[in-house]
Amino acid sequence: MKLIILLVLSSLINTQIAAQNENLLSVNSIPLELKIKSNAVVRFDDVHIEISDFDRFVYTNTRIITVFNKEGDYKLGAYQHYDENINIQALEARIYNSFGKEIKKFRKNDFKDVSAVPGGTLYSDSRVKYLDYTPINYPYTLVFETQVIYNSTAFIPGWKPIEGYYTSTEKATYKITNTSGIPIKIKTSNFEDYPIKEISDNHYQAENLSSIVPEAFSPNFDSYAPMLKVALTEFEMEGVKGVNNTWEDFGLWMNNSLISDTQELPPTVKTTIKQLTKNANSDVEKAKIVYEFMQNKTRYISVQVGIGGWKPMNAEDVDRLAYGDCKALTNYTQALLKEVGVPSYYTIIYGDDKLIDIDKDFSATQGNHAILCIPNNDEYIWLECTSKTNPFGYNANFTDDRDALIITPEGGRIVRTKMYSASENTQKIDADLVLDENGTISGAIQIQSRGSQYGEHEGLQNRTVKEQELYYKNDFWSDLNNLEIQKMNFTNNKDSIVFIEDVEVEISKYGSKAGNRLLFQPNVFNKITVTPPRYKTRKLPFVIERGYTKEETYQITFSNALSIEAMKEPVSIQNKFGSYSLNISITNNIITYKRELVLNKGSYSNEDYQEFRDFCLSIKKHDNSKIVFISKT
Repeated sequence: MKLIILLVLSSLINTQIAAQNENLLSVNSIPLELKIKSNAVVRFDDVHIEISDFDRFVYTNTRIITVFNKEGDYKLGAYQHYDENINIQALEARIYNSFGKEIKKFRKNDFKDVSAVPGGTLYSDSRVKYLDYTPINYPYTLVFETQVIYNSTAFIPGWKPIEGYYTSTEKATYKITNTSGIPIKIKTSNFEDYPIKEISDNHYQAENLSSIVPEAFSPNFDSYAPMLKVALTEFEMEGVKGVNNTWEDFGLWMNNSLISDTQELPPTVKTTIKQLTKNANSDVEKAKIVYEFMQNKTRYISVQVGIGGWKPMNAEDVDRLAYGDCKALTNYTQALLKEVGVPSYYTIIYGDDKLIDIDKDFSATQGNHAILCIPNNDEYIWLECTSKTNPFGYNANFTDDRDALIITPEGGRIVRTKMYSASENTQKIDADLVLDENGTISGAIQIQSRGSQYGEHEGLQNRTVKEQELYYKNDFWSDLNNLEIQKMNFTNNKDSIVFIEDVEVEISKYGSKAGNRLLFQPNVFNKITVTPPRYKTRKLPFVIERGYTKEETYQITFSNALSIEAMKEPVSIQNKFGSYSLNISITNNIITYKRELVLNKGSYSNEDYQEFRDFCLSIKKHDNSKIVFISKT
């Protein structure tokens, strides 16, 4: 049977290539417009999915891609995942030089075979065969053929006619043949902006799609690139049948088939957690005690087994082993809360520093992470159960401000996680400084970080002293030459969720001399030094995903040997992107420098980009303004 499939597949690719263009494998036949700003061109990509039952489909793919440079190597796509429910029937690759001459051939057994998950994963039953090829010359062309039988229909591959940045597409087709009798759901996005057409039912074709070049602050690629999603309304995940008409159906299936039978706890931990929470005065207080108990007891280890990697480990196993992945630790925490009478919901989400939503209009297996949701009156408390250090209810920078799927006993619901506003994402810097007549400045600085800023700073406390010093010198204050860190102290207040850095510094020759004058930039510690790049023609919209507020107040005592000749007048700017204010006052020989920058969260058109860039350039100019001192001697 395998031999027949291989012969048919090989015949298919040869026939298609010959029928379309004898020079399809030659670089010279690529249209010029597809080469522009492309690291690779998908010459031909044909996907055919044949669904024969609720628990079976066959995936056949013929792929030809030309790679122009090293940056394009990762776009080969010459790999295939497999496990006990995914059977590779055919796998072959051929490499051609720029003239279309075959230079190497790979059979199935020539592909490297490795675990499909990172080395930090304790258990996994998923593997991948991939092509390990180091090119001798560029450009080169790959022909990749595969046919795979899936004995599970929970994850039917979708389609991305443009596969990513710097990758153009000459021709791509995607076809679904459904003979299962089960209704299929298909959702297309952004097709109208590209030369893509449906040539027959569930059969799509794209031709001559130019590459997309990333631009600063551009939104998530999938929000504007063409994409197709597909799912069956009845499916099977490794022997467990599911229903998927709506998110409510899908969530009910998850609750009843994947979660409800995994939450039994050992008697000892039941007694312990009840004892710990017996004096708590509210559900929130109980939940906080439970969360801290879980953090202290367990640690995160990836475990990619159990019904498609979606079913969590049993709570009693997590308690015994004291480790688990996001699913296991979330489920364990939910079981503990249930034991003390606090309701909570297992939650599927996309965990990423970018804001990626679960698609509320298309129920299917989505997401890459699990967290816990605790209803609290009209709001929700979100718990990141893989972190041993997160404060209770803190979810900034990874699971904030996005649509998530909560699993309730009544079914699934899409809800929005907490959005941290610009007034919550704050960084406040206070400094008491001394400036001498030679331009050396020294003193004490305190930095208070909250909201998303807290998450960007609190990890500093866990580094070595050397790493902490290098962070200030090479990262946070990289613009300060001759910086010496004299003292550091950190306070992590998890109740108020504020991280405080107390630092003492000396910066020799910070002020620059010009004859009998000393030029001094009063914004010592938070100048904008990098601005958004200039584009002759901005093509993409842009987003500010998280707003913030940054405040600085510096008291600078300057030497009696100096007097002020010139300084900056007050500045106040306000527009749709945010606001900026700067004020300098003098009392005797003390300068009080006050600055506030507010950047608003928002989505903007490409036409707005230049105005935003001008705003940033203006801030940079004012941030780098100088006070001119003149020597009295």
